[in-house]
Amino acid sequence: MSSTSVVPSSVRLKTIAIPPEHGAWGFLLEPILVGLGVAPSVPGIALAVAVVGAFLARHPMKIALVDRLHHQRYARTSLAERTAMAYGVIALAGLVGTIGLAGVKPLLPLLLAAPLALLLFLSYSQNRGRDLLPELAGASALAGTATGIALAGDESIGLALALWVILLARDIPSIVYVRARLRLQRGKPFSRSVVLLANVLAVAGITVLAVIGRVPALAAVAVAVLALRAVYGLSQYHRPVRVQTIGLMEMGFGLLLAFLVILGYALGL
Repeated sequence: MSSTSVVPSSVRLKTIAIPPEHGAWGFLLEPILVGLGVAPSVPGIALAVAVVGAFLARHPMKIALVDRLHHQRYARTSLAERTAMAYGVIALAGLVGTIGLAGVKPLLPLLLAAPLALLLFLSYSQNRGRDLLPELAGASALAGTATGIALAGDESIGLALALWVILLARDIPSIVYVRARLRLQRGKPFSRSVVLLANVLAVAGITVLAVIGRVPALAAVAVAVLALRAVYGLSQYHRPVRVQTIGLMEMGFGLLLAFLVILGYALGL
């Protein structure tokens, strides 16, 4: 007899099909916008479809994995498995389209990001997906989407990797900042110096790349704006706001960065 038991439970498709982490949407959409904005192409769109499918499959896969590890089978378990498979088909279709149109070159960044994705997946099995390291790993892996899309658009490896670096300079300090901002609002201890250090290193790194002509100057401006919002957000002048508002503001800052980077490459600024 199987050790897995079936436990009755009502479930809504939305809770299975849509990831609950609002901030994760920014980490998904920003690289796609930057990649397609800098290097628009049909293979790039196909790769974006593959990444979106894989991203959406992550949540139902996590649910099914957790249920199996607990040797339980709820009504949500089979629904999660079917939903993950449906998203997997979408991801596979995008992947096949990418390879058929542009070969395997655009997939190289995905291979480089695979260890980060594996770390995130393993964290789910331990119910630690919201820890700092898995969150950084997931965002860093998704940032590589812009690099793959740029390669799909036949851009140079140098430009493609530069997009990844820009997005890392956006994602890593932002994650550290948001976690600190939430702790500040909840009256919990946090490290302001770690946030400031992360932002200073990001601004300095992108500024150096802009000076030597590897990235547009507007990319450095965008990262500097994010650093200023972190300084203000953790200062005595900040105003407490809802968690959802912080998430929406972060998406706004992410869209601003994407716009400035695209504009910088388009105009050579």
